[in-house]
Amino acid sequence: MRLDAALGKAGIASRRKAARLIESRHVKINGNVVNEKGFHINISEDRITLDDKPVFFENKKSYYVLNKPAGVISTAGDERDRKKVTDYISEKELRLYPVGRLDKDTTGLIILTNDGDLTYRLTHPRFRVDRVYEVTVKGRVKSESALRLKDGIVIDGRSVMAEKIVFKKSSPRRTVLIVTMREGIKREVRRMFKAVGHDVVGLKRIAYGSLRLKGLKEGEIRPLTKDEIEKLKGCVGL
Repeated sequence: MRLDAALGKAGIASRRKAARLIESRHVKINGNVVNEKGFHINISEDRITLDDKPVFFENKKSYYVLNKPAGVISTAGDERDRKKVTDYISEKELRLYPVGRLDKDTTGLIILTNDGDLTYRLTHPRFRVDRVYEVTVKGRVKSESALRLKDGIVIDGRSVMAEKIVFKKSSPRRTVLIVTMREGIKREVRRMFKAVGHDVVGLKRIAYGSLRLKGLKEGEIRPLTKDEIEKLKGCVGL
C-alpha cells in the first residue's frame, strides 16, 4: 500500500495532507524517515510513526497494563534485540504500543494499546494527566528541596514541576517519596532530584491517570477491564 494511502486509512489525514506530512519528513517507517508519498509499505509488518507517535490500523482496540521490570525498554521495536515491553503480549498478532515511556531502569505501570486517540491524549501535556511515582533517593530530602521541586526545575529550557509530593519514609541515608507529575520529559524525575542534590536509586510508576498498579506483580501483564478503560478515557474527555 502507498504510504499516503496508509495514513489516510489510519484516519490521520486526507491523502493530500498526508502527502504534505510525508514530504515534510514527519513520517518514519521502521525508525527511518521516508519523504516519498508513493513509498510502498506493508501495514501488517511495517512500523509507522508520525512525529514519533505510532500510527495504528487495527479496527479492534486492545488495552493492557504491564508492571515493567528493570532492564526492559519501552518501545515496540529495537535494533539491538533487547527485551521490550511488547514482548510480554502473548497474542503475537496484536500490534500494541506503549503509552509514553519509562526509562530502562524504571519499573512499574505502563499501558499498551492500539488506541491512537487515547494514546495521544494520555501523553499530550494539555490534558494534564497525573503520573504517580514512588521515588527512592539517597539522603534525607529537606522540605525546602521539596518546595523547589513543586515550584519548578528548569530542564531542557523549560520549567518542570511536581504537582504533589508526599513523604513516605525518611532517614539520613534514604528518603522514599510519592511524587505526582504531569509532564513527560525524558528522565524528568531523576533529573529533578539530581538538581536538588539527590540521586534516585529506585523509581517505580504506581499510577497513570485513573489506573493503579495494585495487584500486579513485576513482569505481569493483564488486559484492562471495561470499567478501567472507561475511566481512563474519561480522564481525557473521550
